[in-house]
Amino acid sequence: MTEALSGKQFVLRRGDAEATIVEVGGGVRTYAVAGRDILAGYGTDVVCPRAAGAVLVPWPNRLAGGTYTFDGVTHQAAISEPALGNANHGLGRWTRWNVVTQSQNSVTLGWAVPPQSGYPFQLDVRTTWTLDDDGLQATHEAVNVGDTAAPFGIGIHPYLAINGADRAEVTVRVPATLRVLVDDNKIPTGTKPVDGTADDLRAGRPLTEVGLDLSYAAPERGADGRAVASVEYPGGGGTIWMDEAFDWIQVFTPDALPDHPAAVAIEPMSCAANAFNSGDGLVVLAPGDRWTGSWGVSGG
Repeated sequence: MTEALSGKQFVLRRGDAEATIVEVGGGVRTYAVAGRDILAGYGTDVVCPRAAGAVLVPWPNRLAGGTYTFDGVTHQAAISEPALGNANHGLGRWTRWNVVTQSQNSVTLGWAVPPQSGYPFQLDVRTTWTLDDDGLQATHEAVNVGDTAAPFGIGIHPYLAINGADRAEVTVRVPATLRVLVDDNKIPTGTKPVDGTADDLRAGRPLTEVGLDLSYAAPERGADGRAVASVEYPGGGGTIWMDEAFDWIQVFTPDALPDHPAAVAIEPMSCAANAFNSGDGLVVLAPGDRWTGSWGVSGG
C-alpha cells in the first residue's frame, strides 16, 4: 500500500468528533464533527495544499528577501516564494515530525530544528493535539537547546470550511483592532486602526466583502485572555480561539482547496510577518528558554 503523501496519519477520536494529524509538517489534515467538516482538509493522495493545517516554524508568514540580521550576523534563508522573493512559512512544513506520546484522543509530535544555512540555531519544537469536549486544541512548545540565543516565531494555518455555502451567506468575524499594511511583496510597512473601515471584521462581514490576504494585529480578548474569530454560515460554522501568545492574525481566502469549493484560513501567529527584521512580536530564546502557546478550533 502506498504511504500517504503527508506521511503517517494519527487519527484522534472523541464522541462524534474526529481529527487527523499528520507526520509531514506535524499539522492537522482533517477535523470533522458528526461527519461535517469544520476544517477544510485534503486527501491522503494530495501534497498539503496552500499550507492547509500546517505548523509554521521557526517563523510564520514572510521573511523579506529571505534575509535578516541577528546579533550582528546577516543570514540568508532559501527563497520559498519566488514570485515575491520571500522565504515563506518557516522550515518545518516538509519535514517528518516524530511521535512523542499518543492516546486515543491526543498526540504529541516533535521536531528538532537542525542548524542550517539561514537558520544556524538549535530548537526542539513540539505540538500536542487534543480532542476534548471543547473541540480540537493545540499547544505548541519551543525550547532553545543550543548555546546561543535564537530568534523565534510560529504560526498555524487552519482553513475553516464553509461546506459549499453561498459566499454571500458566510460571515467572517475577526476581533483585531489593527490592520497591518503591506507593500507589493506583502511585507508589513505599518498598521492602522480598523475603526470605520471595510477591514473591520469585529462585528462580522460577508465573505464576499473580505479581502483575499489580510494581516491583522492587536485582537480584542475576553476575560480569559482569549481572542476568538469565527466563520459562520446557515446551519454551521467554526470558531478559532487563541491565547495571549498569539497577537497577530492572517486571514486568507483562496478560491478553492482540493475537495472544498472555498474555505477561509484564520491563522494565529506569535509575531508579524518579517518579524526577524522588524522585531514586531519577535521572541528571542536564550539557551534553555522555553516558549508555549495554545489555540483551538470548534464547531458543530
